[in-house]
Amino acid sequence: MNLENVARAGSLTELSGVLQTCRAGAFQVDFFSWGFYPTSPWRNYWHRHSFYEVCLAYSGAGRFSTGAEHHDVGAGDVFLARPGDVHEIESSHTEPLGIAFWSFALRAGQDGPSPGERGWWSGLTDTTRPTVSRRIGSLASLVTALAEHAAPVRSGYESVLSGLGAALVVDTARAFAAEDDLCTRSPAATRLSPAVAAMQRYLADNLSRPVTVRDVAASVHLSARHAERLFRHETGGSLMATLRRMRLDLGAALLLDSGPSVTEVAQACGYADVRAFSTAFRRTHGHAPLVHRALQGTLHL
Repeated sequence: MNLENVARAGSLTELSGVLQTCRAGAFQVDFFSWGFYPTSPWRNYWHRHSFYEVCLAYSGAGRFSTGAEHHDVGAGDVFLARPGDVHEIESSHTEPLGIAFWSFALRAGQDGPSPGERGWWSGLTDTTRPTVSRRIGSLASLVTALAEHAAPVRSGYESVLSGLGAALVVDTARAFAAEDDLCTRSPAATRLSPAVAAMQRYLADNLSRPVTVRDVAASVHLSARHAERLFRHETGGSLMATLRRMRLDLGAALLLDSGPSVTEVAQACGYADVRAFSTAFRRTHGHAPLVHRALQGTLHL
């Protein structure tokens, strides 16, 4: 769990003022404090915050109390005080508790989760979830990496620290979330196979050129029949229908620029005959290319 590295990452305090905000999914994250409590007897008396305070124990033992609950904690535990929770932490005198801590607030914007929607963030926002967990995931590694990139700061540090800060918040929430809240559809379930993705790229790269199914199939070393069947299975459309749609989408975008003529746009989209382009464009978009240009792509119904 790399807890030994956490113990050596005392420069985490340097993150105060360096990493102040980041995005984690649909949330704006504002960081308030960072730091370490060394392995010597200490007590953090009863208090509360208006933000989330998280502690990762890397050595020793102690007690974390929140409200009427009292928890024995030690190395490998992560514990959480939610906004408004009255809590205290007391280190053992015989085995002093060493912790790294960080605190932050979450702000959901207009694109935030809808009421009742659940996900990784529920580990933080659901007050019925536990306040102590041993599912620390990558927290130890993230704390160490944050410390390493903050002292001294170097060019590009903003992007690195922002990404690590977002990962820290998500992994913190995951430690306390229900397993059902962490379930999501695997990207592999919706990802195209390498062959189909390559065929799509071939189409996109050759919109202005004559293209046949045989050409596309040869680019991925498949027979025309196999390539067509595979492409249709994964995308729901045929190769040539997809090519036509991509060409007309390109044409619609090019027409928004007043520079090229309709003939030039047609040629850029692989149509040698401008009348064939106009006919296909009208069939797809409901109006002629010049009307599309005049309306700047907006049709009021």
